[in-house]
Amino acid sequence: MAPVKGKLYQRLLFLVVFLPISGVLCFSELFFIKEPHDVTAMRKEAVILDCQAHGESPIDVRWLKNGVKVLENDRVYRLSNGSLFISEVESRRGDKSDEGLYQCLAQNKYGAILSQKARLTIASISAFTIQPTSIAVTEGSVARFSCKISAHPPCIITWEFNRVSLPLATERITVLPSGVLQIHGVQRKDAGNYRCITTNIASRRRSIEASLTVTPAPRPPLPQRPRIIVGPQNISVSLHQNAILECMATGNPRPILSWSRADSKSIDVYSTKVLGNGNLIITDIKPQHGGVYMCRATTPGTRNFTVSSANITVLAPPSLFEWPESLTRPRAGTARFVCQAEGVPTPQITWFKNGEKVHSNGRFKMYNSKLVINQIIPEDDAIYQCQAENEQGSVLSMARLIVVMSEDRPSAPRNIRADTVSSSAILLAWDRPQFNADKVIAYSVHYMKAEGLNNEEYQVVIGNDTTRYIIDDLEPAHNYTFYVVAYMPMGASRMSDNVFQHTLEDVPLRAPELSLTSRSPMDIQVSWQPLPDKLSRGRVSAYRLSYRTSAESTVSQLELPGEKTQHLLENLQPDTIYLLRIVAATSIGWGEQSAWTSHRTPKLSSARVPMAPELHLEPLNCTTILARWQLSPRNSASVQGYRLFYHEESQSERAPLQLRALDNTYTIGGLDPRKKYHVKLLAYNFVGEGYQADQTVSTTGCVSVRDRLVPPPPPPHNVYIKSNSSSSVFLRWGRPAFTSSQTINYTVRCNPVGLQNASLVLYLQTNEQNLLVRDLEPNTKYEFAIRLHIDQLSSPWSPVVYHSTLPDAPTLPPSNVKVTLIEEDTALVSWKNPDEPNVAVTHYTILYASRNAWLAGEWQVLQREGTITMALLEKLKPGQIYFVKVSASNNMGDGPFSLTVELKVLADLSSGHDPRLSRGNTHSTAFSDGFYHLDQKSMTGITVGVCIALICIIICAFIIVCRGKNRKFSAFKAYREGAGTSAAAAGQLGSEGQTESADVSVPMLSPNHFIDAKPSTEKKEKWFSFSSNAKKDSKALQIVRPASYQPGSTVLTYEEELNLSPDQPDAMQAMRWSPGDSEGSSNSEGSHATGDSGRYSHDETEMTNLSSGASSSRPSLSVEDSGGSEDSGGSDCIVKESGDVVEESLPDLKLMESLFSIASVPQA
Repeated sequence: MAPVKGKLYQRLLFLVVFLPISGVLCFSELFFIKEPHDVTAMRKEAVILDCQAHGESPIDVRWLKNGVKVLENDRVYRLSNGSLFISEVESRRGDKSDEGLYQCLAQNKYGAILSQKARLTIASISAFTIQPTSIAVTEGSVARFSCKISAHPPCIITWEFNRVSLPLATERITVLPSGVLQIHGVQRKDAGNYRCITTNIASRRRSIEASLTVTPAPRPPLPQRPRIIVGPQNISVSLHQNAILECMATGNPRPILSWSRADSKSIDVYSTKVLGNGNLIITDIKPQHGGVYMCRATTPGTRNFTVSSANITVLAPPSLFEWPESLTRPRAGTARFVCQAEGVPTPQITWFKNGEKVHSNGRFKMYNSKLVINQIIPEDDAIYQCQAENEQGSVLSMARLIVVMSEDRPSAPRNIRADTVSSSAILLAWDRPQFNADKVIAYSVHYMKAEGLNNEEYQVVIGNDTTRYIIDDLEPAHNYTFYVVAYMPMGASRMSDNVFQHTLEDVPLRAPELSLTSRSPMDIQVSWQPLPDKLSRGRVSAYRLSYRTSAESTVSQLELPGEKTQHLLENLQPDTIYLLRIVAATSIGWGEQSAWTSHRTPKLSSARVPMAPELHLEPLNCTTILARWQLSPRNSASVQGYRLFYHEESQSERAPLQLRALDNTYTIGGLDPRKKYHVKLLAYNFVGEGYQADQTVSTTGCVSVRDRLVPPPPPPHNVYIKSNSSSSVFLRWGRPAFTSSQTINYTVRCNPVGLQNASLVLYLQTNEQNLLVRDLEPNTKYEFAIRLHIDQLSSPWSPVVYHSTLPDAPTLPPSNVKVTLIEEDTALVSWKNPDEPNVAVTHYTILYASRNAWLAGEWQVLQREGTITMALLEKLKPGQIYFVKVSASNNMGDGPFSLTVELKVLADLSSGHDPRLSRGNTHSTAFSDGFYHLDQKSMTGITVGVCIALICIIICAFIIVCRGKNRKFSAFKAYREGAGTSAAAAGQLGSEGQTESADVSVPMLSPNHFIDAKPSTEKKEKWFSFSSNAKKDSKALQIVRPASYQPGSTVLTYEEELNLSPDQPDAMQAMRWSPGDSEGSSNSEGSHATGDSGRYSHDETEMTNLSSGASSSRPSLSVEDSGGSEDSGGSDCIVKESGDVVEESLPDLKLMESLFSIASVPQA
């Protein structure tokens, strides 16, 4: 019989182990590649919310807004990749507004999943909630103004003094980002009117003006103790944001301000700095920055000081540290999904099935962080998601449940019965299935409490050799529901019918624990907590309270109804020790009495001593108790400290613990499990001890692990992690202390925190005690755990260790850079984060310069923290054009600058032009608030205009090329006709001195000769010039004759015979001249100006000259003289009497060979 049982259990073990593994392996993935993120947009601006899902096709994507399906129209519709496009964001009231929380829902044949939530916010700025108020201060003291406003995105707050902008920080003036203006060492010149100005991309607002009146200080100044006039306030700050703690103090002499933490930890100097004269600012706040900070103002050279403190609470979005895993279960089985998250505030867990919220019902139970599905049916085959959400955000994780079907399965067990055995046991019996009963290998008994919601279901597996089972771990006086399922190797049967049965009541297992205090010397307030169900074992019908003095044996008793939880004993003796105990009863009878608890009534005195504190005891574990207390609201006496007594119930009282007056908690450790302890607390002052509070508490039992036949090895310990780069992390760990000569292997588990898809967890194997994990995402928080394997045994996972990879330097510039002129001399620059994931930005750099400064390479530099995406450009000069660009940086390096945005500041604002003009990569649509942005129509017009201009340029170039080919052909023909008489023509030119409209070919020039087009200077020019259009009205002529002719040489040398007047531009100057830009005028006769407007640098001017004019061909070699021109084989120049210059292109290769093959003239 034993071998048969063994085989049956082996088959059942195979069924339980193999099915989950096979289900995970066959799970077809459905997950998001891109999810929507929070976005703030301007009204009428276009917005795209990303959503791309990956999985087995076809995939259907739908969008939800605030949990309701988004209705698509011409303005709001879904793109082909699944993203949602809103062409013009609307901000109307009610449901017509586009603001809200958006999610996309992706679905394929396996199920549906929801994306994370993304909030769409329309940029806005509300009215001031706090405005500056007028104040009067004495000279030399401090002044403070404050303003506050609600806006999205947050505003930049600046201040004006008598309508003139104040600097953000000077030696005496500090402007806090929170909107506070501080003036230290007030002087008479500080008297005047102050107002704050708030600016964001939506609008700009000005507060009312507040006046500062400065009164003369007394002479000589009187000494004053330090006094903090504005101290830090308790604040809650989101992760990675900035926290500002303000502290202003006055006194004579001027006090010194210092900061410290109440927990004596050192302040993080890397992310903390002092702003102004004592304000503390913490940038990129992290969880370790939370705590109580104290500002201390001290008179120099003395011990006189005053302290003000505030608490910083760091809010963190949810992150999962345990997520659900995909399961495969047979029909009628049970599935359990676990999901645990952390965050501040504590996240709420919600479960979804195929994108729809799961509610508790008969088969679906949710308790703590678990989802339990009982009696699985085919419709339960779906994708389940766990969502952890708090006010800082949400995170989701998913898993799939696969339901395995079997055709050849047994029928359900029949005729199920339940009988109550005792207050904790019920006998369950059933009959075998009607069909395939011989194939049943095991039965599983399922039971749970029948009352209430979210009750946990328990399951017991038994063999097939019995149809009876006693469940003996039930609670008394409770109703339970039971059903049975039969198992065979290929699947499970349907569940049997449910049967209900209740357990009997029993006497209470334990008495309540008493709490004793006195309100006067002649009474004792007795209170207790109701017994939990496990201890009451039924409904408590009555309590019996017994008490006596320690010196007497006579016991007084009171019976109280079961609903009461307190009673006041009156008319007692002052300064007397009383012993009290209590017992509870059910309908079955009285339970066990508690031990005697002592309490001394206060002395009868008129002295004012502290009242009894309100004491609360909480067992933390089986050996530790946490005591918390607070003074009674009726207490009016001072407190110098506390005395805490505690001892085991059967032991004598120990000496008290002395605690400070500021303490309100104490952890009592080193206790024994399952013991009852008596705790007493009292406050004292200089008069004496106050009223005492007495309470009893029981420690819990330590959880013991059942002995196993082969215990698993312990997990690795001392896990050390260090980031090597933005994509790799180095891990090192210690081997646990056990002896083994066998080979040990390790598995390292790695995944990003908050991973949705559990199948994407990375598992790495190694036999070393260190590992370099590569190919990670930059600036991403990962969690790591390690387990070891030895001799087919695996240890538990080590405790999870969290670590973040280093960020990458930004590779993209900030996006959507806009510059808007908001006042005559002030502009607002706004931008968005670079469009790349997982890149942290610590600060932004803004460069701006006027045109003249830009030509000189002189930029003005502004820097803003990484959480700020706006900046003000102040003191701009009218009539100037400014260039602005922005870059993002972090600790790893600087990113590229954005495209330059041009801003024109008009000189005359009274003209019809709107001064709020922004050019660059921004839109040009005007809104009622004066802000301009590009729209779709403007972009279309610009694109069409650029295309037309390019077509015109191409046509012009084609015409020029065609004309150049015709001239090359005519020049070649003229050369062939006069080739035989070239030498004679040269001699004739020398004799006549000047020939009108003469074409002269110059075969070659020696490198030692050149043509000087400016005879009044000694400067030599290289034999190279750029061709250009000369004005047709130019009459500049230069007479050149040959000075000598050397037989046997192909080189002609020339001497100047006639120089032109300096007032006339020579031909070479005419060739070098070209228009500077479209705003420059053409040269008139005899003008030497270049026509350059000065907008561009020297290099850009040269490029403009190269490309300007109708004859913008490649550089040609040309000579211009008053008497004629020589062709050197480069280009042909025809010089007419009117001074017209027509440039020809370079001849083709055959023409060049002809020109360079002129025979040398023999000597006479």
